[in-house]
Amino acid sequence: MTEHAHGQGHDHSHAHGVSADADRRWLRGALILLTSYLAIEVVIGVVAQSLALIADAAHMLTDAVSIVLALIAMRLAARPARGGYTYGLKRAEILSAQANGITLLLLSVWLGYEAVQRLITPPAVTGGLVLITALAGVVINLICTWMLSRANRSSLNVEGAYQHILTDLFGFVATAVSGLIVLTTGFRQADAIASLVVVALMLRAGTSLVRESGRIFLEAAPAGVDPDALGDHLCAADQVVEVHDLHIWQITSGQPALSAHILVEPGGDCHKVRRSLQELLSGEYGITHATLQVDHVGEQGAPDDVLTLGPRPGPAPEQQAEHCADAHGPVHRPGPHTH
Repeated sequence: MTEHAHGQGHDHSHAHGVSADADRRWLRGALILLTSYLAIEVVIGVVAQSLALIADAAHMLTDAVSIVLALIAMRLAARPARGGYTYGLKRAEILSAQANGITLLLLSVWLGYEAVQRLITPPAVTGGLVLITALAGVVINLICTWMLSRANRSSLNVEGAYQHILTDLFGFVATAVSGLIVLTTGFRQADAIASLVVVALMLRAGTSLVRESGRIFLEAAPAGVDPDALGDHLCAADQVVEVHDLHIWQITSGQPALSAHILVEPGGDCHKVRRSLQELLSGEYGITHATLQVDHVGEQGAPDDVLTLGPRPGPAPEQQAEHCADAHGPVHRPGPHTH
């Protein structure tokens, strides 16, 4: 008997590094630490009239929100697939990562505007208070950064929260430097310049998160995987004469998936070809969720329960190209020009 015209095969095993429970513990610890310090920093920022401190506090608030979103998304993603959600809610984590990126970008616009205003008309800033508060913030963020580095950063969701806190750490360093400059030289614009440094870091981290989450939502191939090269690699396997309808995407962070239509030579062993290709995908590309439809050349009209035992003549090359009239993407065949 055949497997969906000789071979729809699945392998649903997925490797996971740090456990979700461990991730949640590290995230909760960082959340408690951040929110405790946040309230103190807001009060000091207002008293010292430091935009850099207020910017850091606002960013720290988004850190806390990003961790809350990450925790909610992790719980949703852990729910089993049911009903119309055949992948479950795994992409809730990507929604969270995208929300983190967007908030970073929006906040950077507001802080950038405020920083430029303060460059033009700098207020009096209490440098000593800014310096002490920023140094304390560096310590808090170092601890939080270490906590999140212990979680599974292959998850774009966790990486989003990590990038928030790492950016905040660099921001506190810049704020501490600005406080020292104001204290020792009286150069009040240093506070606004430090704010612009924080803005630049936020723009960089936010753009990266939006771009990576957007790739997943748009079903792009995982970063580092060239679909054309992979298709040629599959086509170079023994007995394979054509690969088309090749799709590679990510269900969520660290869970790539692939589907393809494989044509083998007349009389070839479809089951053996499917197994060897799935081993290749798993071993060399880390793709363990693969669905391969494997057919003999010229057999597309045969009933699903008919197995071709002997060789049969295949179609002419121009007919092979029309095996699927609406094939998506390049058609890969053995030889120097496979697509």
